[in-house]
Amino acid sequence: MDTGASGNPPLERDEIRETVRATIESIAPGVDLGRIRADRPLREQVGLDSMDWLNLLDAFAERLSIEVPESDYDCLETLDAIVDYLAARRATPSAHPARASVQPPAQPGIVRRLVGSTWITVRPIGPDDVALEAEFIRSLSDETRYQRFMATLREAPSAKLRALTQVDQQRDLALAATVIRDGREQIVGAARYGVDAAGTSCEFAIALADAWHGSGLAGILMRMLIDVARHRGLATMEGIVLATNRKMLELARQLGFCVMPDAQGRDTVRVVRSLQAQSGATGV
Repeated sequence: MDTGASGNPPLERDEIRETVRATIESIAPGVDLGRIRADRPLREQVGLDSMDWLNLLDAFAERLSIEVPESDYDCLETLDAIVDYLAARRATPSAHPARASVQPPAQPGIVRRLVGSTWITVRPIGPDDVALEAEFIRSLSDETRYQRFMATLREAPSAKLRALTQVDQQRDLALAATVIRDGREQIVGAARYGVDAAGTSCEFAIALADAWHGSGLAGILMRMLIDVARHRGLATMEGIVLATNRKMLELARQLGFCVMPDAQGRDTVRVVRSLQAQSGATGV
């Protein structure tokens, strides 16, 4: 059987449509597929929040072995548009290289994402962000600050601020989600990972301003960390989470992390996720 230059067996549009419909059903169980209009925005019809919508787009790519860059997400609005896009990517060998062959950029770029009705800029954190990082930490509630740092600090020491902002972005990764308020930039979320000594695994940490809890921003930032770590060839990602931090644990499970006891303490748990050789839909 001819599989084409990509090594993927050719699929008819009807087969792709059925795969898409099955994926929708797995992400949004109970949805009435018969009521979905193929020419209307899909997300509105199935009632997905931003986290589940990203899960759905990622699941399409995983199930059909296609690399879908975030820059193309805006093309995937309706069922017809999704099927057209996926069929075109399957038909073009150069459009869906194997994940292992994708070379990560030396430096993560700057992206803009719509979260709710607000445009967020996500960019690497740098040494010039000390004041912004200090202001961000200061703005967090006591509970949020404790969930992130597991300490009751309000003002981060200078050494801590330097460690948070002077990051080798080619090995480790640190991202800031920012908005413009009153003409000035403000950090509303920060996510990072540090690579272990063996260079095979990384540990993540994430914090959001309290007003952004439940907005879907945490899922966006976590997915960016996962994508970069995977493309850089890391094998696993893990994190230490307070056992009482139910929202973070729920998000971790959605993203495919396993939750297990933390040998270092009874108040925390470890969440661990394999980054390579994933099969099926991520976080589903």
